[in-house]
Amino acid sequence: MSQCSRRKVVLSAAALLAAPLASLAQKPAKLWRIGFLTNGTVKSAKGQLDAFMRGMNELGYLEGRNFVVESRWAEGKLDRLPALAAELLSLKPDVLFIPSGVAAQAAKKSGTTIPIVFAFAPDPVGQGFAASLSRPGGSMTGLTSTHTELSAKRVELLKEVLPAIRRVAVLYFLAPSAAGVPEQLAETERAAKVLGIATVTEESKQAEDFERAFASMQKHRPDALIVIENPMFFTNRIRLTELAASLRIPAIYNASEYVHAGGLMSYGASYADLARRAASYAVKILTGRAPGELPIERPTRLELVINMKTARTIGLRIPQSVLLRADATLG
Repeated sequence: MSQCSRRKVVLSAAALLAAPLASLAQKPAKLWRIGFLTNGTVKSAKGQLDAFMRGMNELGYLEGRNFVVESRWAEGKLDRLPALAAELLSLKPDVLFIPSGVAAQAAKKSGTTIPIVFAFAPDPVGQGFAASLSRPGGSMTGLTSTHTELSAKRVELLKEVLPAIRRVAVLYFLAPSAAGVPEQLAETERAAKVLGIATVTEESKQAEDFERAFASMQKHRPDALIVIENPMFFTNRIRLTELAASLRIPAIYNASEYVHAGGLMSYGASYADLARRAASYAVKILTGRAPGELPIERPTRLELVINMKTARTIGLRIPQSVLLRADATLG
């Protein structure tokens, strides 16, 4: 065989060996499956999923190319969460994104070891999600909303907006699955007492209780209202803000979504920002990090949002000192 012929044989053999290697190199990356579980409705909680998807996109991951999302919505019915969590787990997702603490609790109780990323659990350690914020351990991690720590500031804001305030109504729901409510309630009452403000508490266990609670408030004639965050309240926030406006009660809430729904003002962490940041946790876990080694983060963005249209409707003038500190004003 000539030297030229031998060279052709060697080259042909090399090409044959290279073919399967090239095929392996071009094999598409795994399409991650992300489970999304929420206690809300598509209308009330879609913004959380949208923010998470935005975070994924910012990190270079696209739905359909790198990952797919399987969503389950409890439609405000918290008793549906365990069954919906079981549905998602049966699909064997690579990671679960469960924004709220109450929904994350439902998945945790299933005993699953699939990593869970939460976005605004009010008390991750108290809820049993983590051993500590710095080293969670286990299979859960994410971000906390720190509602309790901001309770006093909301009372102070009401005092600044209404210097003559003497009595404030506090609406809450002491649900077993909603961690942080007793602490928020206690801190709110403590801060009010320091400022010489009396508190009248009203509990609503379901949306059907709202009218009764507001009718009871009206008898006490409070100067303002504080709504302590709860998944059921968040899902039904439009009705809540409508009732507050109908009684012309200045109200403050934990999240800006209430203000966009017609509420007067809010002070707290940005839910959208927390959900967006949760995407970085999902990516780290999907690319090999252990969730228990990822520290739970606090909000980096607190926002004061005021609805000027609502203020005009109830005949309230917002002081310039408060307006200058607002991160956003609507209407």
